[in-house]
Amino acid sequence: MKTIYLLRHAKSSWDNTSLSDFERPLNDRGLRTAPLMGEVILERGYVPSIIVSSPAMRAKTTAELLALDAMIRLDDRIYEASPNTLRNVVSEIEDSCTSAMIVGHNPGMEGFIRYLTGGLEPMPTAALAVIQLTIDSWTEITSDTGTLVEVIRPER
Repeated sequence: MKTIYLLRHAKSSWDNTSLSDFERPLNDRGLRTAPLMGEVILERGYVPSIIVSSPAMRAKTTAELLALDAMIRLDDRIYEASPNTLRNVVSEIEDSCTSAMIVGHNPGMEGFIRYLTGGLEPMPTAALAVIQLTIDSWTEITSDTGTLVEVIRPER
């Protein structure tokens, strides 16, 4: 069994129109919410062995502000990723990791939840989906190998 945590980045800022989408930072709400989600994750014992994040500024900052005791690896493929691309990213995680967190973007995150569980779950900013996988190796990840444990959505 493996566990995958899917976290959508915290709320980002649209204030500086000269920045590309990739460069957009977190806004004040996002800067407050990301550490709070880190506290919730720790309280519930959902600490991943590794965090794999989109390198987009808002996702990378979210991963860092969680303040979890896990290595953060950046993967360019997560930015604007399809569910199949996310599957490929996850399939490359070392099997010594019993759990992993992906920090990314919509619509890929919602699509990946549907791919893994068959269910539709809205993923607002900073939402966390916890999915148990019936696999022994990350390379075995395929559609419908997951069971949704819960989705934690931060209060607005």
